[in-house]
Amino acid sequence: MNHFWIILIGALVGSSCSILGCFLVLRKMSMIGDAISHSVLPGIVIAFLISGSRESLVMMFGAAAIGLVTVFLIQMFQNSGVQADASIGVVFTALFAVGVVLISLYTRQVDLDLDCVLYGEIAYAPWDTLHIGGQSIGPKAVWGVGASFLLNILVIGLFYKQFKISTFDPALAASLGIPVVFFHYLLMSLVSISTVASFESVGAILVVGMIIVPAATAYLLTDKLSRMIIISIVLSIVSSLLGYYVAYLLDASIGGTMVAVTGVLFIVALFFSPKHGVLIKKWSRKKVLQQN
Repeated sequence: MNHFWIILIGALVGSSCSILGCFLVLRKMSMIGDAISHSVLPGIVIAFLISGSRESLVMMFGAAAIGLVTVFLIQMFQNSGVQADASIGVVFTALFAVGVVLISLYTRQVDLDLDCVLYGEIAYAPWDTLHIGGQSIGPKAVWGVGASFLLNILVIGLFYKQFKISTFDPALAASLGIPVVFFHYLLMSLVSISTVASFESVGAILVVGMIIVPAATAYLLTDKLSRMIIISIVLSIVSSLLGYYVAYLLDASIGGTMVAVTGVLFIVALFFSPKHGVLIKKWSRKKVLQQN
């Protein structure tokens, strides 16, 4: 049964992250997920210092709050004239460093299990179950990541047209009366929530791969946004399934292997994609030259 829960958690994490990843890739904001995943560390420490508790829910609220602060700071620096990549680099490294300093000052005698925060341990997730009325209703990770996935589906489904137009042509969206800034921060809020909900399972660093790689792979396989979202979800599920069994055979990190499989699928798409594949393009050019 644990095998099923691990694969399900991996699939939910990948699906939740890849939906948002499609919009981030198209907006050329892929590394926002990286920034949020690194900057949650001070939020976790501050939540512990305020509450005195290491409960996952408490730390999740702290991390989510800092995630939104991260997005706000990045946007503020960009509006001030700082380049996008520089803004992201400055914010996430500074906040991550603040988290390290806070740990060294105030939590030396406390085990915050930072390795699990950064790298995750999905193999243990099925044992951390949620109980209602003394009855187990499944792993907490399934409910947490599942809720994040459903939230993403609901919000993107309700405002699909607005997200699509503001992603491809912000000026047109503004002229049509669509509040572009609002939908930008709404998307960033979803990214923050999904990242925080997922990092307990696959880690704050590996969740970056779940956000970017399936979406980037789907981008190579289609030119239509709706298909891109569906393909990225399918790739995430396949990566979770294959990644688990490869990790089982190699006795390796399950989360790491799942993300590594997404990388392998990306390389396959990069070379063999029908429209954008490197080898397919080369073969097509060669065929045209031969005909001439």
